[in-house]
Amino acid sequence: MRTCIGCRKRELAVDLLRVAAVHDGDGKCAVSVDSAGNLPGRGAWLHPVQQCLNAAVRRRAFARALRITGSPDTSAVEEFFSALPA
Repeated sequence: MRTCIGCRKRELAVDLLRVAAVHDGDGKCAVSVDSAGNLPGRGAWLHPVQQCLNAAVRRRAFARALRITGSPDTSAVEEFFSALPA
């Protein structure tokens, strides 16, 4: 069981999308979708629906769940969600 960082509901891991923090050389963090489940480090889980993404961004849940400082770049996750069928 995993908890969605957007809506805080508990689901099986197969029903959620894993995201992980990716660090660049400058010390900045970006959040990336980990559909294969093999990115290193701490991951967070999210329902693959736009409402949960919006809630997670609004609540600043990515930084808290991934235990990173500052505001991470979530553009890769937003692009992934915009490509999903409605």
